Amino acid sequence: MSIENINWYPGHMKKTRELISENLKMVDVVIEVVDARIPVSSRNPIIDELVQNKPRVILLNKSDLADSEQNKAWKASLKKSSDESIVNVMSVDSLHGTGIKELLSILGSYQDKINQDRERKKNIRLMIVGVPNVGKSSLINRLTGRKATQTGDRPGVTKGKQWLTMTNGMQLLDTPGILWPKFEDQSVALALAYCGSIKDEILDTESLALSLIGRLMEEYPEALKARYKIEELPEEALEGMELIAKKRGFILGGGRIDYERCARTVLDEFRSGKIGNITLEKAEEIQ
Repeated sequence: MSIENINWYPGHMKKTRELISENLKMVDVVIEVVDARIPVSSRNPIIDELVQNKPRVILLNKSDLADSEQNKAWKASLKKSSDESIVNVMSVDSLHGTGIKELLSILGSYQDKINQDRERKKNIRLMIVGVPNVGKSSLINRLTGRKATQTGDRPGVTKGKQWLTMTNGMQLLDTPGILWPKFEDQSVALALAYCGSIKDEILDTESLALSLIGRLMEEYPEALKARYKIEELPEEALEGMELIAKKRGFILGGGRIDYERCARTVLDEFRSGKIGNITLEKAEEIQ
């Protein structure tokens, strides 16, 4: 599948949508996990539709991979949102645990608030939602204090409904990642593909990496030059890709460029943060 026509909505995502709808009435708070590098593209509008007015905490996860100034800007922007259901916005790094104590404190305060008029106090129930590969499983492992769910750097790892008990006694419902039925805006699809929320197996990874290199040459040229030891970037993305390949020694017989190996390397190094702290969607540009 080419990057011009990314479209992915397997059957298990339809089941996830039904799962959220069926269990929402049992939940006190929804935790929406988004990718701090693409805060708009990783906020699925279907989740807005399903969750409606249920109190929500938005987590800008993988914030350690994003631009720190943009993390601050996005927190401020989302907090100013007209959506009154959003009770808090936080930057977290669930893989390494940054921000988890603060999140637990916020949830504890909310629990105290809703229990104050109850004769019988009870632990609140939470639901975690988000697109695939946004870090929900790592977050759950942190909140429960154990390796409760399978994690990986590939989308679609979590399957089915799981009720889990957190370290503070709260109940947590995990849901598999949910994507759109179709992508009206291919720039959204591209952003999700860059960050690994769409399986590479259905994509033309060479074209995807070429597109990403073009973005980075324009928006983060110094990070790209530093990572691949390039003194001066060329004007065209293809030339940039070939220069990276030569710097890394990705050369086939006869001096031909190994575009596939170069593509996978650039995508992997972007996703792991080795190229730098990068935010592809700027808060000031999307107001």
